[in-house]
Amino acid sequence: MAKQGWTAADLPAMTGRTVVVTGASSGLGFVTARELAAKGARVILAVRDEAKGDQAAAAMPGTTEVRPLDLASLASVRAFAAAWTGPLDILINNAGIMQVPQARTADGFELQIGTNHLGPFALTTLLMPHITARVVTVSSEMHKRGRVDPGDLNGERRPYDSFQAYCDTKLANLLFTFELQRRLTRAGSSVRSMAAHPGISKTSLASHVTGLKGLGLKILAALGYEILFVRNLFKRTCSLRLSHGIKDPSRRQPSRAARQARADPRRHRGRGGRGDAGRGTGPGYHAAPGPRAGHRPGVAVRLRAQHR
Repeated sequence: MAKQGWTAADLPAMTGRTVVVTGASSGLGFVTARELAAKGARVILAVRDEAKGDQAAAAMPGTTEVRPLDLASLASVRAFAAAWTGPLDILINNAGIMQVPQARTADGFELQIGTNHLGPFALTTLLMPHITARVVTVSSEMHKRGRVDPGDLNGERRPYDSFQAYCDTKLANLLFTFELQRRLTRAGSSVRSMAAHPGISKTSLASHVTGLKGLGLKILAALGYEILFVRNLFKRTCSLRLSHGIKDPSRRQPSRAARQARADPRRHRGRGGRGDAGRGTGPGYHAAPGPRAGHRPGVAVRLRAQHR
């Protein structure tokens, strides 16, 4: 019987590689860091709370290191990057927040766009001279409801909707991923820019969400189901290709190489993947934008200009 899905057992040996995982003190980041360390990688846990980071690192095998990083503070991001020396094989932009009350970052940005997109954008840009293999940015299928206005990243021209703001950040993550890959390809770089959709997972990401929405998320997470209904709910309202001129990478043919996107750059050849559920980028699989992934890169370029 053919093996279904992909697990940490499929990870290749990571000895000699250095990986930075943001938000590695809990949830997906913790598991990612733990499994990579177990395979021999030197893993840096980039975390906001160093005490929690130390606790997480103590529960991991292999070589780990905890360094402070608050993505809601560009000063913190700059300090982290300035302290980096030597090559960095893989940067995993995992940290993020979801549906939080309206607030601002230390630099005055709306909290979700600042933490989920601007912080990782700045971190990646500053670390690029050191990165040798890949950048993995954790997005979400919630990007399908996203609407990014480069002239109003803080959403000041509309009433604040915490869920919509979250979806916007996930779309921004993908626009960044595509534009970064386009520029890397143009420069002849071997570094790959990847995006990952993890599906619904039992983490603390939405633990603060209350009411019926919070109850629903907790039930789904406890059952371990992917939010299949989301695909049907939003399929009429958006597709990357129609709404933002970006080709859906899930339409590329699946390959085992796509499953190696996070861990094995030598075996990856820039192909997209789809999950076991069928058409669409399933949880645990990665999409690598090809040279024609962005029909209209202007939105991503304008986003980049906003960050300067």
